[in-house]
Amino acid sequence: MKKSVFLFIVMSLLLHSRGIIAGEGPTATLKPVLDGVMDILSDSDLKGDKHLQERRGKIMSKVKEGFDFREMSKRVLGKTWRTINDEQKEYFTTLLTKLLENVYIGKLEGYSGQTTEFEAEKIKGSRAQVTTVVENNGNLLPVHYIMRERGGNWMVYDINIEGISLIRNYQQQFKSILRKEKYEGLVKVLEEKNRSFIKTKN
Repeated sequence: MKKSVFLFIVMSLLLHSRGIIAGEGPTATLKPVLDGVMDILSDSDLKGDKHLQERRGKIMSKVKEGFDFREMSKRVLGKTWRTINDEQKEYFTTLLTKLLENVYIGKLEGYSGQTTEFEAEKIKGSRAQVTTVVENNGNLLPVHYIMRERGGNWMVYDINIEGISLIRNYQQQFKSILRKEKYEGLVKVLEEKNRSFIKTKN
């Protein structure tokens, strides 16, 4: 999948949202998360490089209220997830979460003026899809949030656009690494990738 398209997908995390939401459910859970991220980005006291770490911390804290990064990690690793212990699962989830923050949040902090309209909500058992439409400079792009209910809470575990998902994208990226270098090799790749972002900032 082209990087520009995926950037558009994750951009919806940061957009001001509008639409009528009635009652509790997936959409009612997701909307405050997206609005909360936008509020952080709009806060003049958090703008600029000197507030980078504080701003990122607040953004990720808000995002984690509505996104299940452990479930994302489990699905990205597939059958490999069943072969690693609890400590490794926790560490991989930390690595993947940091990668998503580095790759996407950093690129999106400069965007402004986009809007997201909530279009539809489909619920089937403990799974749901919330469909939104992102408007950017007159262009409309449908973005689907795939959610699951656990313990009374609805959480996003995938984002889908035009039939291509965030999870499948990373599954494809990691597939050859897992085949050639196993889980340990993938961990090293993610560690180095995250370190490279730190070097770039410095």
